[in-house]
Amino acid sequence: MSLFRKLFGKKSEQTEVDIPNQERGKYMPEVKLPVDERFTINFKANGGKFLYCENLEEVKDCFNSILDENNWHNDKVFLIDQRLTELFKDFNLNSTKKLSESSYFLSTCEYLISDDGSLLISSNQIAEKKLIELPDHFIIYATTSQFVETIGEGLKGIKAKSKATIPTNITTIKHFKTADDKDFLTYGSSSKNLYLLLLEDL
Repeated sequence: MSLFRKLFGKKSEQTEVDIPNQERGKYMPEVKLPVDERFTINFKANGGKFLYCENLEEVKDCFNSILDENNWHNDKVFLIDQRLTELFKDFNLNSTKKLSESSYFLSTCEYLISDDGSLLISSNQIAEKKLIELPDHFIIYATTSQFVETIGEGLKGIKAKSKATIPTNITTIKHFKTADDKDFLTYGSSSKNLYLLLLEDL
């Protein structure tokens, strides 16, 4: 995970690949950034909040910080995936299946799409709900093994791991800005205030 090594101070010798595209000769091919680095850049450009975690302890610390920041400790959370109930059992989450009662949505995702910084989700995460029906605030838990280059690659992955029953309601979340921050490029889309808890598992 090249970006994370850079961010967290793990040194590596500079190679030809490290030369910025603008400094390369005109006959040298442009270097495509690794999937993790491309996702991070595009995800942040979309307005997402990115929290990289090296272990589950850090995941829980970051989750607690999000709850503190938003005063959500006693609020109801819309939660479908029972694996997350187990993962965050120490928080005694006040979960509900009623959208009208919930302050935020806690979920996993299918894949992290590097090319546009979006998150691929399906009925496994949101049942048959539309994005616009879900709370404005998302906390998504994912792992670095979920990076893929494109949406097409993600769809193939869903099909491959869901041989018996392919999930329905497959969509992407791409715009992570509050209503006040939206611009004409996001008009008509369902923008969400989104935190990504990303666990290193490679």
